[in-house]
Amino acid sequence: MRGRATVITGAAAGMGADVARQLAAKGARVALVDRNAEGLDAVASTLEGTGHTTHAVDLTDDAAVTDAVAEVEASHPRIQALITCAGSSMLGDLGQLTMAEMRWLMDVNLWGTVNITQALLPAMLREPAAHITHLVSIYGLAAPAGRIPYAMSKFAVRGFTEALRHELERTTVSVGAVYPAGVKTGIILRGRYAAAIDPEVAQRAAEAQAAMYHTEPEDAAARIVDATIARRPRIMIGREARLVDVLTRITPVHYWAPMRRPLRDAIDTRTPVR
Repeated sequence: MRGRATVITGAAAGMGADVARQLAAKGARVALVDRNAEGLDAVASTLEGTGHTTHAVDLTDDAAVTDAVAEVEASHPRIQALITCAGSSMLGDLGQLTMAEMRWLMDVNLWGTVNITQALLPAMLREPAAHITHLVSIYGLAAPAGRIPYAMSKFAVRGFTEALRHELERTTVSVGAVYPAGVKTGIILRGRYAAAIDPEVAQRAAEAQAAMYHTEPEDAAARIVDATIARRPRIMIGREARLVDVLTRITPVHYWAPMRRPLRDAIDTRTPVR
């Protein structure tokens, strides 16, 4: 990684920012990508080393991604890794959600990941060794009630990642999927909820979900960095991810039964707040 570039999406906060700091500390050059320009500048100011760049871009905008990748390649002739940390969440059951709300989340979580990957792939294929790391989610292993758009997007990212790994198996580019569970990034608190939900109810559900998160972002970032350097095809982050991985293998039809009770408050977007 030393002296070569890694592109990191969602780099203005959370795991993306911690991944950037840890890679920079190892001597890598990083290209920080996010729609939050101010956040990117703040993270860039904390990085060790030189040669880092920031690129403010909306990953759901095809033309903007093309332009941003051209900027990245101009600044970094050798791109050795891509780590996609960008994403958001959406609370609500199917009866509360609109098609526009669900499409928005798919655009962010799925098509944003596909977009940047497709645009950077030609440059990465020119390298003697390169690796793509996609962040999926524990909800790319198991699909809970009340999280239909998020689960759809993450199962789709998982499918994209695995199919791309197979497409590239005879090339110099390897592909890996990371399945985090319960990382304390605040994504659920900053995420969106269906407009049909009472804001107080949405806040209660989000806080119940956040209370279940135990892994520190810097610890998750360390696992992501190690997996990228080692070019691992699949890793779990957090005890819950390992348990759910086993559970869905043992009982692929009935895994929801043991998950329902722990998630009861986090998926309740209808009971009024008293």
